[in-house]
Amino acid sequence: MKFTIYQASRQGGRKNNQDRVAYSYSRDALLMVVADGMGGHMHGEIAAQICVQTLTEQFQLLAKPRLPDPLQFLNEVLTRAHYAINDYAVEHDLLEIPHTTCVAAVVQDNTAYWAHVGDSRLYFFSEGRLIGRTEDHTAVARMVKDGLITEEEVAHHPDRNKVSNCLGGYIAPEVECAPPMPIHQSDSLLLCTDGVWGSVNIQEIAAILYTYNLDDGVRHLMDHAEFRGGENGDNLSLVAMTWGDAKLPSGESVSTLSLPEHGFTTQINKPEVNSAPAISDEEIERAIAEIQNAIKKLSKEA
Repeated sequence: MKFTIYQASRQGGRKNNQDRVAYSYSRDALLMVVADGMGGHMHGEIAAQICVQTLTEQFQLLAKPRLPDPLQFLNEVLTRAHYAINDYAVEHDLLEIPHTTCVAAVVQDNTAYWAHVGDSRLYFFSEGRLIGRTEDHTAVARMVKDGLITEEEVAHHPDRNKVSNCLGGYIAPEVECAPPMPIHQSDSLLLCTDGVWGSVNIQEIAAILYTYNLDDGVRHLMDHAEFRGGENGDNLSLVAMTWGDAKLPSGESVSTLSLPEHGFTTQINKPEVNSAPAISDEEIERAIAEIQNAIKKLSKEA
């Protein structure tokens, strides 16, 4: 496989960053994940961290070097992440169960597979045209589908952030899996939180990713979204990938041909916090370490 990939996450105008972003690849398969934590102090980022950690760890266990069934993997592991979040909340006596949205994609055998829960989105572009995307699990998305509001009105609707489907909580998630789609040279996938897509429309995203090489495109996209979000803007996070050889020179071009059969590379983005954060770095490190230990325990029991 050959591809170019970048991930980015910014705090925006919030007190902390509850988003988490990750990718992992074997010689024959690539996984990308974006999770947008929801809920109280630190809880959202705990849920998002458990989500990305669960998906990347299970990918490393099962992609040998490819997944037997990518859609089944996405469905089962997103559900596993839901229960891992609930287990963490019980074990640590949290007053409420944290929640997170998630969108995840696998590229394998020149085919893209994806699934999502909530309103984190995936866009699939070919030659600057949108050829596939997720549909948000929100009340306003249903209003768009029913013709009550337009797509352009979603970003400013007062109920835009009311998510009807998520990981974590008393109701099991409905994981929506898309039909597989072939992916060709120079096609791009963008996975992002609503902090990105709520500020930059689809046409702008398509133009930016098509015009620039991927690292410059990601930087421009994040700059635009952060500027438009303003001082009260949401966290904004994404992972973007262009399939095949890079059309312009790039330091993040990947060829997996040199990886051993059972080798992996994984990058989990840990967002920076403010210079005077509400949560200390030590608290965050301790929470993440506890999460990682819990996920390892869960993997051994599976």
